[in-house]
Amino acid sequence: MNRRVIVIVLDSVGVGQAPDAARYGDEQANTLSHTAKASGGLRVPNLARLGLGRITEVEGAADPGDLGAGAFGHMVPQSAGKDTTNGHLEFVGVTLREPLPTYPNGFPEVIIGAFEQAIGRHVLGNRPASGTEILKDLGEQHLLTGDVIVYTSGDSVFQIAAHEDVIPVADLYRMCHIARDLLVGEHAVGRVIARPFIGKPGDFRRTANRRDYSRDFGPTLLTELVHHGLTVTGIGKIEDIYGGQGISRAVHTESNDDGVTQTLRAMREDSAAGLIFTNLVDFDSLYGHRNDPIGFGRAIEAFDARLPEILAQLSSQDLLLITADHGCDPTTASTDHSREAVPLLAFGRWMKRLLPLGRRDTYADLGATIAAHLSVPWSLGNSFYPLLEVPDR
Repeated sequence: MNRRVIVIVLDSVGVGQAPDAARYGDEQANTLSHTAKASGGLRVPNLARLGLGRITEVEGAADPGDLGAGAFGHMVPQSAGKDTTNGHLEFVGVTLREPLPTYPNGFPEVIIGAFEQAIGRHVLGNRPASGTEILKDLGEQHLLTGDVIVYTSGDSVFQIAAHEDVIPVADLYRMCHIARDLLVGEHAVGRVIARPFIGKPGDFRRTANRRDYSRDFGPTLLTELVHHGLTVTGIGKIEDIYGGQGISRAVHTESNDDGVTQTLRAMREDSAAGLIFTNLVDFDSLYGHRNDPIGFGRAIEAFDARLPEILAQLSSQDLLLITADHGCDPTTASTDHSREAVPLLAFGRWMKRLLPLGRRDTYADLGATIAAHLSVPWSLGNSFYPLLEVPDR
């Protein structure tokens, strides 16, 4: 039977401030713990049985005692920054020692002017903003003028928002490609993001047609897996995060629930050895950035409710890894990501008790463990595979 690894990234579900959180203004951040408390406790019995409540305090996640099986720990980030790009790249062996460029005062005229000239439209906004708030502020003006909305955040992103009835999605994607080509050198942001929306003033809604256009960071574990003849299936925004590099098959999703459904489908249909790599983004985009701890908590519970389906679909040779890429504490005043450690949960059918993985000093340990399970040589990170008590092959 072919060996597979299923990785599920609970986007932004951090488990407490990283050692250098003060440098980022994120002292005391703890997305999971604070969300649980604000929600009056989380009903997550399945995650608890994997050891979630032993990583950080999670109100409602009772210690399963002898009933649990799996492995639990946490990973500390080493890359400079606290966004999706940094976290996902560190997973696969790329540690960014220098921060990616950010724009707290908006993008310089040399970029905006060149972008306007290339697309034949003016730009609205050009400032850091919440994606929902900027639609409230500028959406109606966009409808009247056809000008595109450009904004950023505390992350290294150039985001372009446009109403689908004003600028067709295909044209918005073309604009993103133009921006990606312009944003090089000192302005080489981590991602250009298409943010299409629909609706009327007072009721604008972003759609599932979001796309991310990532900077090329060179070879990764994913490209190495493909080089060794393994299949890498990217679900959610995984293909976009890695610019399509090292992705054999990509499935874009509409929601967390759809992401779980597509993961289950891949587990049933993709029997080849390799990696099924899923990002569930709703925690971040719908709740973390909108400072909605109640919604965040309900989303975690919804994932937990579907976790038994994933566990039931695992073969005897599969390894399930659940983690996050950063924090986004919805109980703080900021709507930006937070510099946090991330949870690490592991499960294989051979596991009969709870095993501690402790603190891992880099997210790269995840990639090293993926490589170990798939028997691919890889020197970046320290694998925790020996701690999983995997039977002899």
